[in-house]
Amino acid sequence: MPIGNRRTREIKRLTTPLTFKDSKAYDEKGNLIKCIETINDVRYVLEPQDPILSDEDILKYAPKSKAASEVRLRKGLGNSGDVLLIHESLPWILGIYYVTLICISVPVIVAANRLAMLVLLILFIIPLVYLYRIFNLNSYVEQKRKPLRKVSIAKKESEPAVQETVAEDYSVSSLKRYEKEINELKVLFDVKEQVVRDLIGKRFAPPQITYDKFISIIDSSHKLFYKQADSATNIINLAAEDTPRVQNEIQAKIDAMHTIIDQIEKLTNELVINISNESGSDEDVKNLLDDMENLIGSVKEY
Repeated sequence: MPIGNRRTREIKRLTTPLTFKDSKAYDEKGNLIKCIETINDVRYVLEPQDPILSDEDILKYAPKSKAASEVRLRKGLGNSGDVLLIHESLPWILGIYYVTLICISVPVIVAANRLAMLVLLILFIIPLVYLYRIFNLNSYVEQKRKPLRKVSIAKKESEPAVQETVAEDYSVSSLKRYEKEINELKVLFDVKEQVVRDLIGKRFAPPQITYDKFISIIDSSHKLFYKQADSATNIINLAAEDTPRVQNEIQAKIDAMHTIIDQIEKLTNELVINISNESGSDEDVKNLLDDMENLIGSVKEY
C-alpha cells in the first residue's frame, strides 16, 4: 500500500469518534477499546498502530495516547502525568505492595526482630528508588548524536562536484510558514470528510432524499475548503512582500478551513451518537446540517 494511503488510513482510524454501547467503547471497525485508568482519570484512547506516523502526527492526531506521552517525554516536553499514563498500573501495584508490607511489618515490629526490621526497611526503600528513576524526566530525553565532522568532510572531498539546477522561487520566504499548516489541514479534512461520508451512508442508506441532501452539503464543503486552501496558497506564492494585510488574508483563509473542519467534526459526532442511540431523534443532525449550509453561505460571501 502506498505510504500516503497508509498514513491517511491510520489518521482516519485515530480521528474517527468511538462508538459506545453497553458501557463499552468500539472503534470504526467494531473492535473493543481498552479502558485506561489513572489516579484521576478514566479514558478510552486509540493508540497509533502504524509506524508510518511521525512524532508530529502522533502528537496532533492522538495527543492523549501513551505513544504521545512517550514522544513528549523523549522530546523533553513531558510531565509526571505522561509518566503515570505510560505506567498506568503502577499506583495500584504500589498500593497493594505497601499494604501487604505494612501487614507483615506489624508482627515484626511487635516482636522487635531487628534483622527482619532491617529487611523490611530495605523493602520499603526499593520502590522509592524505582519511583525516583522513572519520574526523572531527564532520563527519557533522547541524546543527540554529535556530528562526525571528519567523516563528512572526507566524503565531500572524495565525491565529484555535481552542479545542480534549482528553479528560482520568487515567493516571500517568511510566508512559507503557513504552508505546513495548510497541508496538515488538507490531510485532516480528507480524513474527516471520508468518515462523515461513511456515517451518512450508514445512517441514511441511499437512495433517500435525506442522504442526497447530506452528501450535497459535504460536496459543497469540500469545494469551499479547497477553494480557501488554494486561495491561501496562491497568496503565499504570489505575494511580493510580507505585510500585515497579506498575513491577515492568509490567516482568514486558514480560519475558514478550521471552521469547516470543526463543523464536519460536530456533524460526525452527532451522527455517531444518533447511530448508537436507535431511539434518538434526527432533529439535532438536521440542525447541524442547517448550520453547515449557513457556514457555506457566509464563507462564500466573504
